[in-house]
Amino acid sequence: MAVIVSPTQLARELTGTSTPPVLLDVRWQQGVRLGRPAYEAGHLPGAVYVDLDTELAGAAGEGTGRHPLPDPADFGAAMRRAGVRHDRPVVVHDGGHGWAAARAWWLLRWAGHGDVRVLDGGLAAWEGPLTRQVPDPPEGDFTPRPGALPVLDADGAAALARSGVLLDARAAERYRGETEPIDPVAGHIPGAVSAPTTENAGADGTLRPPAELAARFAALGVTPGTETGVYCGSGVSAAHEILALAVAGIDAALYVGSWSHWCADPSRPVATGPEPG
Repeated sequence: MAVIVSPTQLARELTGTSTPPVLLDVRWQQGVRLGRPAYEAGHLPGAVYVDLDTELAGAAGEGTGRHPLPDPADFGAAMRRAGVRHDRPVVVHDGGHGWAAARAWWLLRWAGHGDVRVLDGGLAAWEGPLTRQVPDPPEGDFTPRPGALPVLDADGAAALARSGVLLDARAAERYRGETEPIDPVAGHIPGAVSAPTTENAGADGTLRPPAELAARFAALGVTPGTETGVYCGSGVSAAHEILALAVAGIDAALYVGSWSHWCADPSRPVATGPEPG
């Protein structure tokens, strides 16, 4: 099943089909509340704004990580307000780098929706018209059925780092423990492999071709059939890594709590420095 859609293909689907996809605008930036104002200043016609912090994540608390899974009932209500239906495709996008859009894609797929794609390159790649008109879509019928995609907890991530490949999607300097701008502890999960999400896309923000992605992950020890997991800081950019893996034909589990959850427990081991070898 396709997981990304080009701007050209999306434009055709919006005008040339009887059941155009539901559009979700998930513009977001860590620690900056710019998504809704940016949406109101101009968005794809028909797109509904979805807030990552409040609708695509639960409330952060002790032992949960910064972006835990939302309550399924709350998530379902938010998606129905946005017009999401079981029998209608969904296309999600953000401003360009794809991390927030991938979080929405992953959550909808995890919750059982069978047809969700990310706009490749996001709004930055869109050449069609924008509008400031906020739509009022009819109520959708989507009811989450959690569990359609695999997840990891801390113990599962630690075990996978030994038995398979656990990818750390953060910047390499955070993996090495040289800097940590967000969380209280620097370093990485022992045994994890550094695989920055930024290396999955080209300079224009679009994902690299499937063959290039497959070669990149193969060099990291991941090929189809390899037991694979991904984590990042709080489960957002890791969703984009899982999207890139899917484009390469590889399934992977998400450690939703990610580093923000792992490092909150001082009893969990922390590694620093480059990968051995």
